[in-house]
Amino acid sequence: MPDLLLELFSEEIPARMQRQAADDLQRLVCGALADKGLTYEGAAAHATPRRLALHIAGLPGRQPDTREEKKGPRVGAPEAAIQGFLKSAGLASIDEAKIEKDAKKGEFYVAVIERAGRETIEVLADLLPGIVKSFPWPKSMRWGKASTRLDSLRWVRPLQSILATFGTEMETPDVVRFSVDGIESGDLSHGHRFLAPAPFAVKRFDDYVPALEKAKVVLDAARRRDIVLHDARNLAMALGLELVEDAALLEEVAGLVEWPVTLMGAFDESFLSIPPEVIRATIRVNQKCFVLKRPDGGLANRFILVANIEASDGGETIIGGNQRVIAARLSDAKFFYETDLKTPLGERLPKLDNIVFHEKLGTQGERVKRIESLARELAPIVGADVDKAARAATLAKADLVTEMVGEFPELQGLMGRYYAAAQGEDAEVAAALEEHYKPQGPADRIPTSPVSIAVALADKLDTLVGFWAIDEKPTGSKDPYALRRAALGVIRLALENELRLPLREAFAAAQWPVWLAARTPLRELVTSEVNRVASDLSPNGAAALSADAEAHLRRDIEKQLHAVGREAGAEAPSPAAEIFLRETLPPLLAANAADLLAFFIDRLKVYLRDRGARYDLIDAALGASAPSQSREGSAQMPDDLLTITRKVEALGKFLDTDDGKNLLAGFRRAANILKIEEKKDGAGAYEEPHHPNLRMEQPEHKLAAAIKRAREETSERLDKENFESAMQALSKLREPVDDFFEAVTVNCDDPKVRLNRLRLLAELREAMLQVADFSKVA
Repeated sequence: MPDLLLELFSEEIPARMQRQAADDLQRLVCGALADKGLTYEGAAAHATPRRLALHIAGLPGRQPDTREEKKGPRVGAPEAAIQGFLKSAGLASIDEAKIEKDAKKGEFYVAVIERAGRETIEVLADLLPGIVKSFPWPKSMRWGKASTRLDSLRWVRPLQSILATFGTEMETPDVVRFSVDGIESGDLSHGHRFLAPAPFAVKRFDDYVPALEKAKVVLDAARRRDIVLHDARNLAMALGLELVEDAALLEEVAGLVEWPVTLMGAFDESFLSIPPEVIRATIRVNQKCFVLKRPDGGLANRFILVANIEASDGGETIIGGNQRVIAARLSDAKFFYETDLKTPLGERLPKLDNIVFHEKLGTQGERVKRIESLARELAPIVGADVDKAARAATLAKADLVTEMVGEFPELQGLMGRYYAAAQGEDAEVAAALEEHYKPQGPADRIPTSPVSIAVALADKLDTLVGFWAIDEKPTGSKDPYALRRAALGVIRLALENELRLPLREAFAAAQWPVWLAARTPLRELVTSEVNRVASDLSPNGAAALSADAEAHLRRDIEKQLHAVGREAGAEAPSPAAEIFLRETLPPLLAANAADLLAFFIDRLKVYLRDRGARYDLIDAALGASAPSQSREGSAQMPDDLLTITRKVEALGKFLDTDDGKNLLAGFRRAANILKIEEKKDGAGAYEEPHHPNLRMEQPEHKLAAAIKRAREETSERLDKENFESAMQALSKLREPVDDFFEAVTVNCDDPKVRLNRLRLLAELREAMLQVADFSKVA
């Protein structure tokens, strides 16, 4: 069967766009062929800095013929309906349609539309120009004389030629003839820009790849990566050094070269006095080079660069040029580092007042004060020294205003640790300056030092509570402030350090300072309260406050808010401010906290599911009823992440046992019976406890006693959070439940006995719901 080879040859494509562009080309072409009824055996797309290539194997030579029956109007329908049908079906007259009969609808017209399949090469010639013209580059450009037209071709860089061939292995392939903005398709490709620039003819993919290799182009990006990695390791090994591998840099470098040539350069050893991360960032960011390390783990004064050419001098000129640039960059970095060290971090704090964190949440300086306050609250919970946690929180963002972080923002936190250690700060405090940003993703390590944990939690909780206060929550796939990542960070910090972290208490500690900083919501609330008071004082609902009175009321409300936020004493508020503080604001804070807790629970579900926990068991564990919960009330959602997780684990183990599976079946049977009968007797018909004197069968007595015992034992063990033991106590219900359903008819003729048995089943349901909501188990 024929194959398609398509190459779009252009000026250099940015490395970051190549992988997605290759995927898009395959998706668009293969999708368009499938829509035309053309299947294929396989497809693969490739990208180099100067080309996108697509190979589709096993395409049929032509489309299949199609036959479609199109139902039309009834016989005798108005002429307008007949004409519309003829036009849509492509018929010249109604005589070309056949008539079919339906028992209900009578006779109606049917058009049989038969279409002969087209040659695949013709279909390709029609499809490909549109795909090229509408290709979804993140950024694109127009060029040349045609660029004055708005409808001219846009490409990431000027498109120079198109190769498109179609044919079998046994014959010379045909060129798929089409043009895009004057660029005619053909069978010519191009090699390396400098080493083999002459065009050459290509027949099919099997000779395309070796022809490119001969022309000094490695088509496959994975192979280019392997070449760079293999050669770099060998160069390092030859000097007894080890390559510091960097997957992201390797991917980028492979997208910068078509013919990778690895070379080694060196820099002055005096630069090794700079922190190794700074050296690596300088060399990586500015020159796209790899660094090497010595056997003892320290950096070596060597680097690996990847050239795109085989130089006649063995690469000496290329190495020399890179060495000069790297020396200059490292000199700058050394100057930044030594200059930064001269100013203590604490003296940099006033500059944070000039950096806006968010227009509605204040400056970084204000945020640091909130984090410091919250870190003090959290320190006892995580076992951290309060003063150390507060000091670390105070200095946590100070390195943002250093020269080094200004040059390399990715080093924030890390440079704070270096500067703090060099300036004599406590080791735990210095470590926290780096670690409070962690974890920054599911694969990132988590801090284990209590001081670092306290500051990391404070930083993330302040962010989450703050953006909830100004109603900037994640929506769908959009999460511009990385709030999902922040919540996952809190979850990992709590679970992986086995911390008891009551989220409601943590939210409460964070909310007041955040709401004081959340200027827009606060102003809106104060304005609303002022307007309400003015309206109340006016019989016609119009404002009755003078400007002075309104200003006084506004100051009074804001003063009381700040006083409550500081938890400091203040003079008695006015009645209006009192109402605002005690009635208006608390429900808003409570609603925000509840919504944020629900967001955390959703993130916890994702976290546990990624680690193999069943989604239904998470819902079941969260849905348990409190033992003392009234029938009218609802259980408060648990907020201790560690408790929830341990309960999910215990529930999973229990339901994997025979006792757990059988008891679950018994619960479902009881719940189904109660659900059906409650429709007859009304909701709440079985809320009263069953009557012992109406137990007619021995299994009823046995089940009642087992329920009472299970309630007592599970309640005691749940209070101690001994979830596995609580599940074991629950398992003792299995045999009494089985015996009850085997020997007892629930819906017996005696209405009193029937009601008593249903109340007994309701008690069974309630006893099990005390442990988990088994109705949510799949």
